Amino acid sequence: MRVLSTDQRSNHGAQQINRGSHHYSGSDVSQQAPSIEQKIEAVIFASEEAVSPQSIRQVLDEELSAADIDACIDRLNETYASTGRCFRIAGIGGGFRFLTLSSLEPTLKKMLAPKIQRKLSQSALEVLAVIAYQQPVTRGEIQQIRGVSPDYAVNKLLERGLIDVRGRADTPGKPLLYGTTREFLDFFNLQSLKDLPRLREIRELVQDEEIRDYLASSESNEGYEKQ
Repeated sequence: MRVLSTDQRSNHGAQQINRGSHHYSGSDVSQQAPSIEQKIEAVIFASEEAVSPQSIRQVLDEELSAADIDACIDRLNETYASTGRCFRIAGIGGGFRFLTLSSLEPTLKKMLAPKIQRKLSQSALEVLAVIAYQQPVTRGEIQQIRGVSPDYAVNKLLERGLIDVRGRADTPGKPLLYGTTREFLDFFNLQSLKDLPRLREIRELVQDEEIRDYLASSESNEGYEKQ
């Protein structure tokens, strides 16, 4: 379960809680077999990552359509809202996971301050922004844009699983091509690359003057490919 704002434009206070290996061993008041909704709820709750509809069907071994799963999640969220729960199930990166309400962000930021301090560095974020909007892209192309070697940032992003190798460019030396991963979508609370903020919004967050100029020049012809 990730503790995040349900506002998908915010990623403050990220924290994962491993629940997959733990279960409640106390007495169960209800003697009835769990419903489909309860099973879906349990699968999403126990997962450390967003759970896809296909994974839900495989785990439950039920003939459920995407619409059936969406309807179950809608009903669960209605129950959470009517009973004053502090969380909802949200769609993230083509799957589902629990997110806390945005109104609790100030409280959670205090608890998660040490984790927040270990966020990506400014240079890594700038490299990640270039990759996200220009993918697939080579290290040489990133360096052309930033003016400095991206090697350290690229290696850190690979370690974090936010980017991966997408093949080799059809240019001399056949350099590696990089693109973003599903973990990138999960990290930034995005359903798909189509949900990336517009370049003018990113430019406001970037401090490096060269990157700001690059994003400003790119904004007029946003021809980047989004998946």
